Amino acid sequence: MTDETSVRLDIQAHGNTLHARVHAGPYQVFGAELALLIEALLDRVEQDPEIRAVVFSSAHSGRFISHADVKWLQEGGAQYVARQQATTPPPPPPADYVGLDRLHGLLLRMNSIGVIFIAALEGHALGLGAEFAWACDLRVMASEDAFIGQPEVLLGIMPGGGGSQRLPRLVGTHKALVAILDGRPLTSSQALEIGAVDAVVPKADVVAKALALADYLGRRHKPSIGAIKRSVYFGSSLPLQDGIKLEAKEFLTLDVSPEGQQLMLAYQTGADLLGDLPLYVADQYETALEDGRTAKSYS
Repeated sequence: MTDETSVRLDIQAHGNTLHARVHAGPYQVFGAELALLIEALLDRVEQDPEIRAVVFSSAHSGRFISHADVKWLQEGGAQYVARQQATTPPPPPPADYVGLDRLHGLLLRMNSIGVIFIAALEGHALGLGAEFAWACDLRVMASEDAFIGQPEVLLGIMPGGGGSQRLPRLVGTHKALVAILDGRPLTSSQALEIGAVDAVVPKADVVAKALALADYLGRRHKPSIGAIKRSVYFGSSLPLQDGIKLEAKEFLTLDVSPEGQQLMLAYQTGADLLGDLPLYVADQYETALEDGRTAKSYS
């Protein structure tokens, strides 16, 4: 029998998508153990070319992820102070230690690899639960019995898992500022209206909707997904000329790759066969969107 208090990910494959159901103890909190499990999952999906998307949902009936494990935060802060005040260099932390840098690295890695991550928000998400959802590429939220937000100000702290950076990039600086200062969570309708989530559906349909989006977007070229994510997530906040340089680097890497060259030559073949550019021939664009690539039948 499985211990329902254990922290684990129950993972099922749906074609090229993995559905990871999060078990995070009786309170469904995000702590070091869960971070290490997600880190291992990222290793798996990055190394497997067949995995194109991951949907995260929750084993808890009413919560996606409640918030960070407060004991983990408090103890981490105390350890940080002790290290700063130590008169001799402290020993290195153990291999399974998850501090703020490692947590940030985990979420930034989600933003950089060629896999679509979708949060299936069947229930509530606060604090680091919300920040984990913001770090995903898309969010599907239940229309009832669900809210999401950053309540840290009410605990005398502020978002520490990227919430003050990712939420403004999703909804705009002022809306994010007001929401974080207030500490009040967003309802599903409020979150959808300001662009904090991508779809709102009945609770019973959240996972199915997330899996459908994962299947659709996951049909796209995995290296292209990664390059696009890095260019958008990391380039769009740079000065324009620096963002353009990052985009050019990612573009040229794809452009000169054997697969990129093959697909572009196939597209040219398609134009010769069809008598027009394939994306301007009836139904070809819709077919390409569904397949995740053009020129599928031309090469």
